[in-house]
Amino acid sequence: MEEKETENGIKAMAAHYQRFDPAAYLQYNYTPPRADFERKDSIVPWKLSCLHRAFTEGDINGELLVDIGSGPTLYQVMSGCEVFNKVILTDFLEANRQELRRWVQDEGSSSLDWTPYLQHVCKLEGRGPSAWTEKAAKLRKAITHILPIDVHCPQPMDPCALPSAGADCLVSTFCLESVSPDLPAFTRALGHIGTLLRPGGHLLLIGALEESFYLGGPGVKIPVVPLNQAQVCHSLKEKGYTLIRLEVYTLPQDMRVGVDDVTGVFFVKAKKN
Repeated sequence: MEEKETENGIKAMAAHYQRFDPAAYLQYNYTPPRADFERKDSIVPWKLSCLHRAFTEGDINGELLVDIGSGPTLYQVMSGCEVFNKVILTDFLEANRQELRRWVQDEGSSSLDWTPYLQHVCKLEGRGPSAWTEKAAKLRKAITHILPIDVHCPQPMDPCALPSAGADCLVSTFCLESVSPDLPAFTRALGHIGTLLRPGGHLLLIGALEESFYLGGPGVKIPVVPLNQAQVCHSLKEKGYTLIRLEVYTLPQDMRVGVDDVTGVFFVKAKKN
């Protein structure tokens, strides 16, 4: 009975996402105040800083980085393309994959200008703001595929897309809790994506804390599994990951702009056993 409920919940989630609007979502979450690069307490610079540090600590290496549930965003792989020669982006929705393709193919029709993001990451790397064009070119070259994924399937991606040993690193931002109807489904999804990762490979996970919904477009209210830190840690352990670090960001009041009810964001660096 419980399995049937979860299955129905997953189908309901998929139905919600058919109305997802990439351009509106980017506007809600990736413009000021949430993406104010002049403010140290703005959420986007915090995420970029966490990712930059994780990728430059020296223990993450290899050939292939896979981004799980990219949505219409690119910021999560901007530091990773300095470490990995190959990057695969993935998403359940063709609308999001199309948004990503427009940027990668440099068609000039992206719904968001990623230049300030590239400039900020260059700054974190100790490079001048003009280095962003070089980084953009490097990222475009590194992205080899933009593929479908379903984290609720035991085999989430086409196995032919990956080396037999698996990816060297996974990154996933605001995906698993946003597509899971309940905590067990979130935990199972963590296990499913783990099958894509080689033993000893790293997982970098960013997600929402205590969030029950977010807007995926005008009038499109998408339910989210409200997670706390302890639940995230328990799910990781249950699915064979060793936690290296967990950091938490608490949203200032003026970042709570009505497009969700999130109170905080977690960043996890973990390793597959």
